[in-house]
Amino acid sequence: MQSEPTIWHAITVDELWQATASQPQGLAASEVALRLQRDGENRLPEAPPRSALMRFLLQFHNVLIYALIVAALVTLALQHWLDASVIIGVVVINAFIGFIQEGKAEDALRAIRQMLSQHAVVLRDGRQQRVEAAQLVVGDIVLLQPGDKVPADLRIVACKGIAAQEAVLTGESLAVEKQTASVAATALLGDRRCMLYSGTMITRGQGRGVVIATAAQTEIGRISSLVANVDSVVTPLLRQMNEFSRWLTAAIIAVALLTFAVGIWRGYSASDMFLAVVSLAVAAIPEGLPAIMTITLAIGVQRMAARNAIIRRLPAVETLGAVTVICSDKTGTLTRNEMTLSHMVTATEGYSVSGSGYDPHGEISTATGAKAGSADAALPLLLRAIVLCNDAALEQSPQGWQVNGDPMEGALLVAGVKGGLEQHLEQQRYPRTDLIPFESQHRFMATLHHSHSGEAYILVKGAPEELLKRCQQQWQGEQPQPLDLPFWQQQIALLAARGERVLAVATRAVAHEQRELTFADVADDLILLGLLALIDPPREEAIVAVASCRKAGIRVKMITGDHALTARAIAAQLQLDNSQDVLTGLEIEAMDRTLLQQRVVATDVFARVSPEHKLLLVELLQAQGEVVAMTGDGVNDAPALKRADVGTAMGRGGTEAAKEAAEMVLADDNFASITHAVEEGRTVYDNLKKAIIFILPTNGGEALLVLAAILFGYSDLPLTPVQILWVNMITAVTLALALAFEPAEPGLMRRAPRQSSEPMINRYLIGRTLYVSLILVAGTFGLFLWQREGGASLEYARTVAVNTLVLFEIFYLFNARYLSAPVLNWQGLTGNRYVLIAIAILLIFQLLFTYWQPLQLLFGTVAISTETWLQMVLLTSTVLFLVEAEKWIKRSFR
Repeated sequence: MQSEPTIWHAITVDELWQATASQPQGLAASEVALRLQRDGENRLPEAPPRSALMRFLLQFHNVLIYALIVAALVTLALQHWLDASVIIGVVVINAFIGFIQEGKAEDALRAIRQMLSQHAVVLRDGRQQRVEAAQLVVGDIVLLQPGDKVPADLRIVACKGIAAQEAVLTGESLAVEKQTASVAATALLGDRRCMLYSGTMITRGQGRGVVIATAAQTEIGRISSLVANVDSVVTPLLRQMNEFSRWLTAAIIAVALLTFAVGIWRGYSASDMFLAVVSLAVAAIPEGLPAIMTITLAIGVQRMAARNAIIRRLPAVETLGAVTVICSDKTGTLTRNEMTLSHMVTATEGYSVSGSGYDPHGEISTATGAKAGSADAALPLLLRAIVLCNDAALEQSPQGWQVNGDPMEGALLVAGVKGGLEQHLEQQRYPRTDLIPFESQHRFMATLHHSHSGEAYILVKGAPEELLKRCQQQWQGEQPQPLDLPFWQQQIALLAARGERVLAVATRAVAHEQRELTFADVADDLILLGLLALIDPPREEAIVAVASCRKAGIRVKMITGDHALTARAIAAQLQLDNSQDVLTGLEIEAMDRTLLQQRVVATDVFARVSPEHKLLLVELLQAQGEVVAMTGDGVNDAPALKRADVGTAMGRGGTEAAKEAAEMVLADDNFASITHAVEEGRTVYDNLKKAIIFILPTNGGEALLVLAAILFGYSDLPLTPVQILWVNMITAVTLALALAFEPAEPGLMRRAPRQSSEPMINRYLIGRTLYVSLILVAGTFGLFLWQREGGASLEYARTVAVNTLVLFEIFYLFNARYLSAPVLNWQGLTGNRYVLIAIAILLIFQLLFTYWQPLQLLFGTVAISTETWLQMVLLTSTVLFLVEAEKWIKRSFR
């Protein structure tokens, strides 16, 4: 019978030694070797990457490409070498374009591995040793100090004031104070105070812990496994294009078989009909469409990069346009991940502190908005205390203002600068003589200072409940007064209700001769100076971006590992739709799936959640048809980032694990850049639709030409397979590509997201395709027959047919610029300079096609007269007016 797994955070230290078969002196070298052989090295398993060859071969995995390959094989069997070579060339070129644009494959697991510590200090055989982190085994004792990266999952057995920054795992902004005492078995990851987890950072204090898990068994290893087991979703565009490809291929096969049967019935030979069917298939298949899609997406990538959104996988560009929900991590994404002192309270006044993050620009103002003055004597004393009773340092670097030391102490230092104090000057005026460092057992820090004028002070900062019981007085006016305990308890409750971390600051004068500081010195008789409230505030630009998302019909949900009160306070400042309803990780685990599915839609704030919860929430939203963008910056976000339709990582503050799991990386860590990316995504989708509505009538017209020739009993087809491929590729590369540069249409971000289930080719586009195809085939086939009836050679008539078809497309390109709006205006005809450039390039190509001897030999063309060109221009210009008439009729009925 299998034993129950040990709940490491719920057992005592004595039970820990027994469970790990270890001892306070550490493991013996021989035992380490045995365990290393049994359990393996402390490295995360690495999956073999997909080879470049396999990625290239997968470019051919497309139904339309299969149809082209079959067409090439048929032409090879009929010994039409030129036709087969051109078809194969087109297929290979498309594959190369897709391969090059796809870029590097996912590398999330490698990035998570890189987060592991490289070395560790351990206790073995009673002696300290420095070893590679990969050599750690369960039962090893690891010694830790500030700045160390935790090398494995540890159960703490001894500590002094130790705290760890766990934001990469839990999303909590503040460093977490640690302890040796066990916690409840049901405690969530962020509440396991007796544990240290691999990949997190020690910010202060010292300690030692016993290794309880290595490699894949650690929390970070478990997340790595989650990432590996998460399937990336198929994007709406790929899903729609796959569906369209299957539909189109089935239609082409059906028409080809019907054409073959009709041809045989009309007396054509099987060999002629095979070639005719190949011509029809090649005509109907939009060979250039994969290339146009790829290039349009690539242009979208460039546009987004200019707006600080770096796309790692091309289809994500279009998916952004369909996003209906953005699930955002709080810390570092909606907020700055920089603690800020936001409020201060003295006995006589409440103060607000402007500015955010570590930038010391800002000011302190009263509740009425007036700038803080000299009326409150407690304020300068409070500011001096938080600058002096402080071990952090503030410095400016090319990357901005940074804090060396504890982030919370850094925030206090910034507030002091806003109040007009310089840390180094204050330290010179009141040098520190002694201190009691912060420890979780007593929950305060105290320092002793002596001035050059013979004064000595004790300064204390810490948990309000600890300091209040040590204070008998409060600083009020110019001197101390008896402590008003109910007043301070009320203020603490008000600040805590806003989700802010509350600290108290107190002081006490001592004799100048005192040079040492003991716990007895701070046991009582302290004078309370005031309260401090700290929070990791929302980015100002994020508040604007959330409002923009609301206008665009996109709902923003905040998912964080932080506490519920803090999450609710930030959500209210961001003005989320339902900011007061918070769902916690424990509540998620307690709910059945049906109820949770209902709550997920209605709730916009999720707190104290684990990586599994984030992944589950994304999956539940997707199950209800939502297209989900997930933003995050920590290792804990990687599984959900990979599962989301558009995973979005932070470029500056984000971990490599998050970046590699994401489809998009924000270069400026700005949530607002997501709204710009959504706008570009919607523009890309519109432009893809315009390219398709332009390309399909060309293919439809060519296929109908072949079909009409067979139905009417003409032995000579108006176009040969290589001429069809010329038209398809040359117009796709020049004319259709110009549509990829179309700017965003007015009101783009005021319309609701499109339905992800909406087909790319709807009834409107099918109707337009048939309408324009009939215009093209009537004009082209009619001119071909007129030339043949007039005695022109087959080569001359075919050259006229090809050029007529191309000229039809040039005029129709203007129609395609707007799906339904009129184009017969100055903006419609000249608003996209790339359209005019593409037309000029195409005309040069057609002149070469018609008059240059090498191309005449390759494509079977001959020179044509100026009179014929005039006839073609007059005829083909009709499509511009006929399609505009169709648009006008549809707008009138609408």
